[in-house]
Amino acid sequence: MHLEPSAAPRHRTVEAPAGRLHLVEQGTGPLVLLVHGFPESWYSWRRQLPVLAAAGYRAVAIDVRGYGRSSKPAAIDAYRMLDLVEDNVALVRALGEENAVVVGHDWGSTIAATSALLHPEIFRAVALLSVPYAPPGGPRPTDVFGRIGGAGQEFYVSYFQEPGRAETEIEPDVRGWLAGLYAALSADTMPARGEPDPHFVAHGGRLRDRFPSGVLPAWLTEDDLDVYAGEFERTGLTGALNRYRNMDRDWEDLAPHRGAPIKQPSLFIGGALDASTTWMADAVDAFPTTLPGLTASHLLEGCGHWIQQERPEEVNRLLTGWLNTLTG
Repeated sequence: MHLEPSAAPRHRTVEAPAGRLHLVEQGTGPLVLLVHGFPESWYSWRRQLPVLAAAGYRAVAIDVRGYGRSSKPAAIDAYRMLDLVEDNVALVRALGEENAVVVGHDWGSTIAATSALLHPEIFRAVALLSVPYAPPGGPRPTDVFGRIGGAGQEFYVSYFQEPGRAETEIEPDVRGWLAGLYAALSADTMPARGEPDPHFVAHGGRLRDRFPSGVLPAWLTEDDLDVYAGEFERTGLTGALNRYRNMDRDWEDLAPHRGAPIKQPSLFIGGALDASTTWMADAVDAFPTTLPGLTASHLLEGCGHWIQQERPEEVNRLLTGWLNTLTG
């Protein structure tokens, strides 16, 4: 693929409720907003930006508030879902656009889905990677996560709740921790069935105790790891972890939308080996009700969690094919 110099990616910042949002933009045409998950950055979409630009779209990958070069508010409750949605709304307006297709992975999938749910007039279609849509509602999240794991271990979401606890584990060796997490959730390096699950922490232990060590997944080069590590070594992990510390606030904030479907055109792509997809199989089964505008749902065999990086060609083909079916 050949791109003219004018089509090269461009970094800039725009004003938003977060204060400042950093974005990387490539191409011209209908706006496609790309929202990353934990613990990542705009860089997670490096293999999508040029492909979307070449396909005739204005592709914009952001650093979510708390990440990279975007602002990092100090208050924990500044990372609630409603605020992240308003960042997306402000971004579309700052780019001079009236609407956008929003695409998200991991936490970005939930941010994208909620953006589409609350602002259908702005987010005209939504693509969800790895984490399926589940409408607001159900029991309080921390009550649910506190019961997961059983005797002797704790679910990672519960482990992340106490401010400073996970940071104490991660920040002395950010690069090593990230390498271990990326490997733990990648198809080619994840622990074999029957080995301790890296989504859980043994009481008195650390999350990284169950990560693979000394191996990188095929999709991640040493240079890629340097990019991710450099961002978090500079910013710390607190902003990223604060997203998990607002799940009960989100549950309260979104109570008026309990059970609400997303009616815009939608797409789901998950990895068959990704716990985010398999644990939420019931949510996928409910798509006829929760995503009545669903165009297609794809489960990629032999794929783990970092789907657009593990299988970029396949994801790009599915994503551009879907985008080309949309009008506007």
